[in-house]
Amino acid sequence: MIDKANSQDSLIVLTEGAIITALAMGLSYVPHSTGVSSVEFVYGLIPMSIYALRRGLKPGLMAGLVWGLLDMFLRGLGGGVLNPLQGFVEYPLAFGVVGLIGLGSVRVQRAIRDGKSGLGLIIFYSAIGFLAKYFLHFIAGGIYWGSYAPKSMNPWIYSLVINGGSFIANMIMLIVLAILLNRIFKQLIIPRN
Repeated sequence: MIDKANSQDSLIVLTEGAIITALAMGLSYVPHSTGVSSVEFVYGLIPMSIYALRRGLKPGLMAGLVWGLLDMFLRGLGGGVLNPLQGFVEYPLAFGVVGLIGLGSVRVQRAIRDGKSGLGLIIFYSAIGFLAKYFLHFIAGGIYWGSYAPKSMNPWIYSLVINGGSFIANMIMLIVLAILLNRIFKQLIIPRN
């Protein structure tokens, strides 16, 4: 009986991960430019954050990895992949580390169960995942995308501005949505099973 319950739980986690990954990928097709060159909102980070906090580190990492592979094959091969190493760093690896948000799963769920908002913890652990993602993009930007920097600008500074700007934009988006969704965190983050 225990094996059947564990396999059902695993199937639920896997199914949720597939749905969240599909949602994140679908949101990639929504226009998301801020008007500043290459600084973009990545709407899929929000459902990925919720999933990683709901299910933990390993499912979060796996869902991020699959999202990165999908994004690479469906969108990146059209011009976002310069070579295999850069493609690996900026797609499966950078999207996968978003799952580091799952490091806070137990603490966030405990806070919510204890009747606390968990808002500060959600923002903190989301910042870890977002920062890891944009740090990898920063490294790849300095190494591989440097030729796209304005002629008078150091490629590393350019990468820092673009990827740092994207990190800040996405953190602002997360904070605004976290404040708006604060009342329903229990339904979003605490699994029923």
